[in-house]
Amino acid sequence: MASLPVEFLFGLYLGLLTGIIPALVSGVLGFVFKYVTNVTIPGLGVVVLSLAIAGANGGLMALNDPTIIGSGERFIVAILVVLMLSLYAHSQGDRLGASVPKRLNLRKLTERTLNTDVIELVGGRGEVRVTVSGEVGDMEGYPALSADLRTNIREGEWTFPADVPLVELETRFADRLRTEFDLADVAVRLDENARATVSAAPPVGALSKRIPSGKRAVSVTALLPTGLAAGDEVEVTTGDRTVAGTVLSAKTNPKGEKKESVATDGGTDTAVPTPPMTPTVTGGEGRVTLAVSRSDATALLETAAADRLVVRSRGIRRELELVTLLRRGGYRFRKLTVRDDGALDGVTLGEASVRDSYRVVILAVRHEGTWRITPRGTQAIAAGDELFAVGRPDALSSFVEVAA
Repeated sequence: MASLPVEFLFGLYLGLLTGIIPALVSGVLGFVFKYVTNVTIPGLGVVVLSLAIAGANGGLMALNDPTIIGSGERFIVAILVVLMLSLYAHSQGDRLGASVPKRLNLRKLTERTLNTDVIELVGGRGEVRVTVSGEVGDMEGYPALSADLRTNIREGEWTFPADVPLVELETRFADRLRTEFDLADVAVRLDENARATVSAAPPVGALSKRIPSGKRAVSVTALLPTGLAAGDEVEVTTGDRTVAGTVLSAKTNPKGEKKESVATDGGTDTAVPTPPMTPTVTGGEGRVTLAVSRSDATALLETAAADRLVVRSRGIRRELELVTLLRRGGYRFRKLTVRDDGALDGVTLGEASVRDSYRVVILAVRHEGTWRITPRGTQAIAAGDELFAVGRPDALSSFVEVAA
């Protein structure tokens, strides 16, 4: 008979040999049960299952070599090793099943993020400054960009929030370039260091794109009020007829004004450079381009100048007035992100009964990268979606605790 230390070593060897399969089965079952049902398998069940599998494995080994079981000490040590391995594997599988996200999609798996070195903290929130690297390319099927436009795009710097994915940041940057330079088309690719590769198409038909369908653009000479800008609604009086239209562009006429000059000692007079055009006019005689109907366009073309130009009031923005009224009534607005396993995760707004259960109204939902204003009850909500909610402060606080 072998000594006790030798039996102990034999027991460890036998336990490791027969405990691999029970540990693997216990870990996989623990992960599956926790991930699918969010239920942890009891420890007694793990013990019974592990002993059953280890017994079958040890029995098969004993049939091949009856002396492998040996003494009782060896058998007890082997059982303890099997149980320790199985319980440890089960706990790790259970922990993994609780930590793995339950909803995975291709977009989240391939989602790129910014390098933390390029994020700047401004006012307590992260911001990133996007710069254009390399030459600005041309878009296929469009004319080439001018040299000035390439320089303005390449040398510009734009700041965006750093808490958005790179895909969303690329979309925002492309929209910013398209709006600022009136580009016909633009393609943007960002890397993790906020360096952008840009290809763009120059503006094509800038005026024609601003004319509404069924309208005509006509330029008339008139006395322009200070502050007139594109988009203003005006009325032009010519003789006994008044024409309503929308301003597309306006520019005051410097004709008749005395050009200022600066005299230098012993040199020549140098004209003062004309200041750049601004979105609004400074007032005075000038020409304005209006979008009017076809019949009104004919009437305006028959006159040399307008007798009077009046800007019509467009009133106040109703959405801003609504926000003011809600704030006066004690309501507050809150932006929140739906958390995993929260009250709104995996349900629709109708199923959650947000208004009845929490006394909160959802004004907008950002689901799968798309904003939906005033969503209906069939709107699906998932973890990671952004919501704009309105309600009393106490109701909002309670709603945030269970949803975000």
